[in-house]
Amino acid sequence: MTAARVGVFGLLGSGNLGNDGSLEAVLGYLRAAHPEAVVDALCGGPEVVTARYGIPATRLHWYRGEYRTASRAGAIAGKGLGKLVDAVRTAAWVRRHDVVIVPGMGVLEATLPLRPWGFPYALFLLCASGRLFGTRVALVGVGAAPIGSRPTRTLVRWSARLAAHRSYRDTLSRDAMRAMGVDTTCDEVHPDLAFALPAPPAHTSSGQVCVGVMDFHGGDDDRARAEEIHRRYLDGVTRFVRALAEEGRPVRLLTGDACDTAVVEAILDAVDSPLVTAAGATSLADLMEETAAADTVVATRYHNLVCALRAGTPTLALSYAAKSDALMARMGLGAYCHPAREVDAGRLLEQFRALEGRSAELRRTLTERNRVTTEQLDRQFTALTTALFPSTDHTHAVRETS
Repeated sequence: MTAARVGVFGLLGSGNLGNDGSLEAVLGYLRAAHPEAVVDALCGGPEVVTARYGIPATRLHWYRGEYRTASRAGAIAGKGLGKLVDAVRTAAWVRRHDVVIVPGMGVLEATLPLRPWGFPYALFLLCASGRLFGTRVALVGVGAAPIGSRPTRTLVRWSARLAAHRSYRDTLSRDAMRAMGVDTTCDEVHPDLAFALPAPPAHTSSGQVCVGVMDFHGGDDDRARAEEIHRRYLDGVTRFVRALAEEGRPVRLLTGDACDTAVVEAILDAVDSPLVTAAGATSLADLMEETAAADTVVATRYHNLVCALRAGTPTLALSYAAKSDALMARMGLGAYCHPAREVDAGRLLEQFRALEGRSAELRRTLTERNRVTTEQLDRQFTALTTALFPSTDHTHAVRETS
């Protein structure tokens, strides 16, 4: 049998640990179910992806300043030219593959600030190229949400329509795509891909609390009040951390993206206690180890929550989007959500103490929910094989004679 040529696509290797964790889960599936597959990536951080996962990788954008604000004429021209070059580069890359997988990530949402000509445009190029050249593009376990911006919504809708396979990480995502006019009749919902990563062993109680922070400025529709939202979030989390330290509790600060480091530094400067330290996690596996060693976790970033729940640690969500609420409900902790836009340190402490009071019960709940989640993901990967790898030999034969 001729080896299938498989590409993986996304903002991978760019500093977001959740995105990279989804990639790691898909690579684990490919290596177990399709060890003969030849895999490479078109991604945001190709050097990181190659060094960490051992696969060839190409830079997603020709213009290296793609995600920096362009104010000078040269930068604006570079971005404009980059859009044209990327259309050719993406099409050429897609054509070399039998299958392209977009592993997880919130690629069909704008719950964080997003410009339509950035990643939404790149995703549209991918899916359109797949349809043009007969390459099966699969959006696997992705997140979606209602989008206010009409240009972004249009690009996202057409990307989803042009994909050969779609599955979502929660029912809210599927419902959002249906509301945008995408036929989701055959689309499945499965747990987040990161739940397929191995869980770390349980640790003995240490009294430690992990607090996952985020460089949070609201969503795409909150740009006018982004700084106000950020100040309120940072002040509330800082007050919460200070209160724990004053009670003698060791606090471990976690991040999920490179940009979160500034928030960690601000909290460390404000609290100034030896009980408050920062973790240097560089992968979801590292984050899971940190959360497994804690008695309790309070976290903002979606994949910080995934790590804590996968580790079986009682968790409270500082929720910034419906996806966080849906995840917590799926894992049996729906009562322990607090709005990230309006962090009230006093109320957060009350919820935290209520969570700790049910710790033993919630750990049993998480053990059972993780067992079910693993079984559901096994079924997703089986279905993915059926959908994406039906006849590799035939595909190659057609292309080699064309």
